[in-house]
Amino acid sequence: MRILHITAGAAGMYCGSCFRDNALAAELISRGHEVTLLPLYTPTLTDEPNVSQPRVFFGGISVYLQQHLGLFRKTPRLLDRLWDSVFALRLASRRSIQTNPRLLGELTLSMLKGTEGFQSKEVFKLLQWLQKESPPDVVNLPNSLLIGLAQPIKKTLHRPIFCTLQGEDLFLEGLREPYRSSALDLIRANLEHVDAFVAVSGYYAHFMSHYLGIPQGKIHVVPVGINLQGYAPRPRSRSNLFTVGYFARIAPEKGLHLLCAAYRHLRQQPGFPQARLEVAGYLGPEYKSYLREVEQQMKAWGLEYEFAYRGTLDRQGKIAFLQNLDVLSVPSGYKEPKGIYVLEAMANGVPVVQPRHGAFPEILEKAPGGILVEPDHTESLAEGLLRIWQNPSLAQELSRQGVAGVREHFSVARMADRALEVYSRLLEMPARQQSDAALAGYS
Repeated sequence: MRILHITAGAAGMYCGSCFRDNALAAELISRGHEVTLLPLYTPTLTDEPNVSQPRVFFGGISVYLQQHLGLFRKTPRLLDRLWDSVFALRLASRRSIQTNPRLLGELTLSMLKGTEGFQSKEVFKLLQWLQKESPPDVVNLPNSLLIGLAQPIKKTLHRPIFCTLQGEDLFLEGLREPYRSSALDLIRANLEHVDAFVAVSGYYAHFMSHYLGIPQGKIHVVPVGINLQGYAPRPRSRSNLFTVGYFARIAPEKGLHLLCAAYRHLRQQPGFPQARLEVAGYLGPEYKSYLREVEQQMKAWGLEYEFAYRGTLDRQGKIAFLQNLDVLSVPSGYKEPKGIYVLEAMANGVPVVQPRHGAFPEILEKAPGGILVEPDHTESLAEGLLRIWQNPSLAQELSRQGVAGVREHFSVARMADRALEVYSRLLEMPARQQSDAALAGYS
């Protein structure tokens, strides 16, 4: 099968969507499929071999300039290449490319307008490039924020268009009004140009069906899978040091402050041993003050020497970090659609304690390697962590079941199997049925 899979770079940040898209493309390529993983905005960043194309379309600098300065909507392509180069984009990613939705309302609307937006020149660059390449069997957009590309690509290639749903509601909800409502209207107006949607979890399929008004039969679940190479539980003996871990992006919505409060509650329990709270993950410039506030709070509680932020980790560092934990918890305040870090922790034999919402209940149902607790509830979270320490046999059983469950249900191979099944099902339909399915939805 020949697949054009568009992905969106995240401005130098380790991003779960980039990880997922790259892992899926790499697995499909290893099976002999012709996959073009095409980045938009910036080069993608992943801790595995990157199989994306070296060329970046809709370069973040060009997109920004065309949004704010009309002159750059007409500049010649030879000049555009200067700021669309990988070098320029990587340099900008480290310094200034903005990803905060509260500042990107107008740009979001413009991108959703496709050929009618300020970035129409970039759309036509992409279409002309596609016309020169071997036509794909299917095209997959990375999220509904890029649904404005569905109609022009479909009109050019006459191929089925798929769109992955993998967490864009967080960005949409972060937009200021009236941009949020206008963005949702534009997305809904373009739903008819997508033949099928691919959701990363059952929870998210149900949520986005109602959120965007997508017929449920038009959404297919392709659960996230991870590359398990190098992941394995490390034998650990009971010690007097209990290590709680957090491995995710450092941002208020991920709940690090809540985990710190639960950790404090743990340390106040009679007989609780020495402990540490180990933290790692991407820290954007806009959240450095948030991390400082967390560190100052830990200091005020007299726990500053038990807290450590280890920064952004590569794959080897990530595995070593996870294998050194007794338990992992990322008590996100919003309903996560993926939770890749939960899969990574369990694949390394680490029990998890997560809020009972989003994709976490269905993940732990298939890979029962953790405990679900009440969302946004310090005491409930602390009780879940305490159970792991108080019951070594429970911790060992959760470790065993988590490893087995991730390998059975959430490997990259299972993700690729399901993606191919979804693609093939639509391709096997006669053209008229494809058209009817796109309008009415299919199960």
